[in-house]
Amino acid sequence: MLNIIWIAFFLIAFLVALYKLVFMGDTLIFSEIMQALFALSKTAFEIALGLTGILALWLGIMKIGEKSGFILLLTRALTPLFQRLMPEVPKNHPAIGAMVMNISANALGLDNAATPLGIKAMKELQTLNPFKDTASNAQILFLVINTSAVTLFPVTIFTYRAQMGAANPTDVFIPILLATYVSTLIGLLSVAWIQKINLVDKVIMSYLGAFTLLIMSIVVYFSQLPQEVMLTQSSLLSNVILFSLVILFISTALIKKINAYDAFIEGAKEGFETAITIIPYLVAMLVAIGVFRASGAMDILAEGVRSLVLSIGLDDQFIEALPTALMKPFSGSGARAMMVDTMQAYGADSFSGRLSSIVQGSTETTFYVLAVYFGSVGIKNVRHAVGCGLAADLAGICAAIAVTYWFFS
Repeated sequence: MLNIIWIAFFLIAFLVALYKLVFMGDTLIFSEIMQALFALSKTAFEIALGLTGILALWLGIMKIGEKSGFILLLTRALTPLFQRLMPEVPKNHPAIGAMVMNISANALGLDNAATPLGIKAMKELQTLNPFKDTASNAQILFLVINTSAVTLFPVTIFTYRAQMGAANPTDVFIPILLATYVSTLIGLLSVAWIQKINLVDKVIMSYLGAFTLLIMSIVVYFSQLPQEVMLTQSSLLSNVILFSLVILFISTALIKKINAYDAFIEGAKEGFETAITIIPYLVAMLVAIGVFRASGAMDILAEGVRSLVLSIGLDDQFIEALPTALMKPFSGSGARAMMVDTMQAYGADSFSGRLSSIVQGSTETTFYVLAVYFGSVGIKNVRHAVGCGLAADLAGICAAIAVTYWFFS
């Protein structure tokens, strides 16, 4: 599946560029594509290089938590849920603890912490995988949950909106929560349908109910705060929780007389090796995306959707934010750039400006996460991971459009 998508990016880009050259006289199009080809390969290496220190740091901290036994406590708390969702993962396996930490980091909007923790989880799941080049059911479910994960504190989006002059940068907070919750739910349902996971289970329903209650409580609490207080408290809470976990890991190691420094070095070495491993996968994916965008194929797709929407008599206000939606599954930085461009062109408080912000917060970057996580363990056959991930993305985007019309139309 991934091979077909990758080749399709290049072929479509070539056909679009050839059309522009022959019929539109655009003699620079192939030059622009080649510039994108080389620029994105460099960007991929720089991303991997930038991840090296972060991976070393967080995998080192994770190793302390693992050896001190603290992660085992987190694992036990969620073991009943994961045992039903991922029956092939043994009780109290290290993968569960890593997945818990990754999902928590994503929920807090801590992207730099979430990536190494996710790679750690994928590596632990790979130890249980009998077919090393093919994604297991557990790995697919984890990846889809990760790419559609609920973000409780989208502080980065608030910051961009404030910089772009939004009167109330946090007015997209509740819509983002609603959209990302829909994305996560559809991602889980799609995987459960294909893998025949029974979600009508009292344990699963209990966890989902508690999770829903938590989100609704957060929505109610933060919706009552002034924008400056909301930004300050959400950022503070995220950072306090994260650093408290680091101190807790180290303190537990000290109490149990574990050599925390040696444990950190051991984990950090794994982080360095992982960063080197993912470079080819990142280069392959980002170059394909860059070529597709540089050819103008992305713009053609957006205009095609506009024509379809208008032909059936629907409102087309959301089309201006569509580039962010179309870019989001492929490139987080690209989608962020599209969001900023939309706010610059139409205003941060315009319908399109708000919608692009909500779309940006509704899902993760499916193909980037897929390339990094599966690439870190050498998986080539991704099975239904792409389909389920894109289903979650589509649900999140549709929910983002719906709630934007509801709140801001």
